[in-house]
Amino acid sequence: YPTDTLLPGMKLGWDRTKNLTKNLTSWAGLNDPSSGSRVFKIEKWNVSHGLLYDSGKLKYRTGPIYSNLVNITETEEEISHSLNITTNVSSISLLQMTYAGSLELLELIGGERHRLFYFPDDLCDFYNTCGENTYCNTSWNCVCIAGFQPGGQYAWELTKSKPRCLRKSQLSCREKEFKKMRNMKLPDTQYTILGTNVG
Repeated sequence: YPTDTLLPGMKLGWDRTKNLTKNLTSWAGLNDPSSGSRVFKIEKWNVSHGLLYDSGKLKYRTGPIYSNLVNITETEEEISHSLNITTNVSSISLLQMTYAGSLELLELIGGERHRLFYFPDDLCDFYNTCGENTYCNTSWNCVCIAGFQPGGQYAWELTKSKPRCLRKSQLSCREKEFKKMRNMKLPDTQYTILGTNVG
């Protein structure tokens, strides 16, 4: 039961044999260790993701940098993430869900804390920032992907609207190639069928 901190050797996720789910739950405040509203949990989608919730609302989904920091196990018995870090006598690393709503990878060396990784780091890290057929660029602007253009009605939410990007022309099955997009976070796998044997 990791509360707000994951140490090396501990696992987050789902244990099917015990029907047990292990999450990280933030403190309510800096000096209040009761359970807060921020939760980091492992979702049991076709490819498991780390998801950060605030007051029950999905705020962030992990990406490739996070995947390099953890060992991901997906078997019939468990879906779990554990730290992919070796510890030694002089230091220890830990993953912590802070009361302020960030997930931090820390290294403790001789009483000093060093932050190795922190997310969400910028506006583009937040879940579904831009909406369908768009991406968030390095200037934190939402841009339509190639072959799409702004149009249609805005999808209103509580605090902001998201522009819709519509296809410029009808989809053609005669297209000979796909558009390659680099350095993109792949879509989540909540509603997809995944072929794990495809490279």
